[in-house]
Amino acid sequence: MALARGSEPMSERSVFLVGMMAVGKTTIGRHVATRLGFDFFDADSLVEARAGADISWIFDVEGEAGFRDREQRAIEELTAHPRAVVATGGGAVLRASNRRRLSERGLVVYLKAAVDVVVERARRNRRRPLLQGGDMRQRVADLCREREPLYRSVAHIEVVTDRRPPREVAAEIADEVLARNSP
Repeated sequence: MALARGSEPMSERSVFLVGMMAVGKTTIGRHVATRLGFDFFDADSLVEARAGADISWIFDVEGEAGFRDREQRAIEELTAHPRAVVATGGGAVLRASNRRRLSERGLVVYLKAAVDVVVERARRNRRRPLLQGGDMRQRVADLCREREPLYRSVAHIEVVTDRRPPREVAAEIADEVLARNSP
């Protein structure tokens, strides 16, 4: 685990998970929330519930900009929750307002995985609109290269998830959160 910034106490502040699609934000987030006794929220699920449609449909009908507008509203709402673990969408960091809210309102954990691991996991889910058509590995590599500096700019902690059990990663994150809460 690498610390990207200072180790200031986070008290009861929320934990926000950022990173590429398929790195385990939702699965790991649920485990972290359970370990900390926090509520768990998934930003993409909130967007889908509010739209009454899945993300692929939103992309098809409203385009990426329409989806990002919905995502921004979800991030605004979810980052206001105390004692919450929030799994953000992979592109949530694309908007400066989201990055600002995430970094100011809680502890941001950047979950990282190698391109090949992301591709392997993403192949299992056909509902990822940014990966449809073309060379999936190249698309993932391009997205990683584009987003890496943004993830790192908001992260208080970076954790590699490659081929690690989600509960192990969650325990590492929860332990770090608790350590930051200790006097």
